[in-house]
Amino acid sequence: MGTIRKTVTFTEKQDKWIKAQIEAGEYTNDSEYLRNLVRQDQANNTKYFSLKTKIIEGLESGVSTKSLPEIMKEVEARMREDGRL
Repeated sequence: MGTIRKTVTFTEKQDKWIKAQIEAGEYTNDSEYLRNLVRQDQANNTKYFSLKTKIIEGLESGVSTKSLPEIMKEVEARMREDGRL
C-alpha cells in the first residue's frame, strides 16, 4: 500500500497534545498518532452506518402485531442460541 504525504495545520494546544501522547509512549511520531485516529474514525463510522441501517430497517418494517411478552420470548431464544444467555 502506497503512502501519500499530507500537510496538516494544528493549533499550538493541539500540537502540545500530540507531543504529550508521543512522550507518554503511546505513539512513536505524529504520523502514527494521526493514522490511529483515522483508523478509529473508520471503525466508528462502520458501526454507525451499520446501526443506522438497522434502525431504518426497523422503522420500515412497520408496527409489530406481537405482544411484548412474545417479543421478549423471541429475544431470549435468540440470545440463548448465540450464547449470550
